[in-house]
Amino acid sequence: MDLSAVRDLAAATPATRNRVVDLLRAAAILVVVLGHWLMAAVVVRDGELEIGHLLELAPWTHPLTWVFQVMPVFFLVGGYANGLSWRSARARQVPYAGWLRARLRRLLVPVVPLLLVWLVAASVAHAAGVPAATLRTASQVALVPTWFLAAYVVVCAIAPATLWLWERLGWASIVGGLLLGCLVDLVSIGADTLVVGLANYVVVWATVHQLGYAWLDGRLAGTGRRLALAGVGLVGVVALVWAGPYPVSMIGLDGAAVNNSYPTRVTLGFLGLLQAGLVLALEPWLATWLQRPRAWSATVLLNTRIMTLYLWHLTAMVLVIGVSLLLGGPGLGVTPMTPAWWATRPLWWAALALVTLGFIALLGRFETPRRDESPAPPTWLPVLVTVLACGGLGFMAAQGIVGVDGVHWWWPVLTVASVALLRLPVRASSARSPRIE
Repeated sequence: MDLSAVRDLAAATPATRNRVVDLLRAAAILVVVLGHWLMAAVVVRDGELEIGHLLELAPWTHPLTWVFQVMPVFFLVGGYANGLSWRSARARQVPYAGWLRARLRRLLVPVVPLLLVWLVAASVAHAAGVPAATLRTASQVALVPTWFLAAYVVVCAIAPATLWLWERLGWASIVGGLLLGCLVDLVSIGADTLVVGLANYVVVWATVHQLGYAWLDGRLAGTGRRLALAGVGLVGVVALVWAGPYPVSMIGLDGAAVNNSYPTRVTLGFLGLLQAGLVLALEPWLATWLQRPRAWSATVLLNTRIMTLYLWHLTAMVLVIGVSLLLGGPGLGVTPMTPAWWATRPLWWAALALVTLGFIALLGRFETPRRDESPAPPTWLPVLVTVLACGGLGFMAAQGIVGVDGVHWWWPVLTVASVALLRLPVRASSARSPRIE
């Protein structure tokens, strides 16, 4: 996007807009991006790539994940934004199907080029003889961001229902969500049943999403109340980790008996209380800082391409590692965890940022699809798109798109085809549908 257009957009911001919402969204994604890049402890020795994980190599970093696992902040922001958006649509008598279609287009259209690129790249590489195990690892790493997208799309799709619960039950809806999340974990962990645990992708994240409604409605006004919320979250997380089966790390570790993020556990719900209370306690200061033109313009710029940054940052890392490996490993010869490795992390970030910026320049336009002025579709259509797209995205996040038997092309095709359904022509009614914002 042109910088002058960003400055104009920033200057035209209504006085009523809560700028802190945009800042927290951008900050959360930046922390995720830098965290993913930091955790990749890779080294090339004798022409062979050795893949390590910072959290496995340095257990002292596990408590730091209570700060750097920031997905709860994104769901907090999502609750505020979705609550505001649905209430606006409801007031203008925009039907649910029209509202959901608009949200899906904003969230799912940017993922289409990512899936197509990986489908073509994996197919060509597999045909050229690249080992399936290598391609599976590469695609699985690159498509990690899609797990969050799938969870967020589902939570958005049920936002009218969760907002209805909030408006009638208030804080009881949040307490109930946490209790239900505990029950899901009790059954899932007790019976060692992963399928049951998957329910918490919706239960826990929808509960954190409710905190955004509380913020929107002024039910979290005052520093004291916000710090009290953080205190409840801290006590909850500490109690679950100390007395329960949950690990300290809020980011998943391969081979762990219990993983806090795969599937999502109730620990992340209490972490959401902790993080929401702390960041909202800073809201008055952040709001004042965002009145500065440069600070707000930078926030606007990041938000205009936030999805592209999130979706492509790991593909950029896989590309850089792959090219370095083909060239004999330049830049990847430093042993992880050594002082030299830590000293070179800024250079590592800079190289990955440069490649990611290239992807953003090429593909960022998919983040701003044309406004759809057609009448609202039948309700089943966006609901079907939600189910199909999230199913495909969830599988790819867990498994990549390559198995021992070759490229599993049907998962990306399913997702892309479901997004294409959003463009199906809809028969016009006598009254034109209200515009979706």
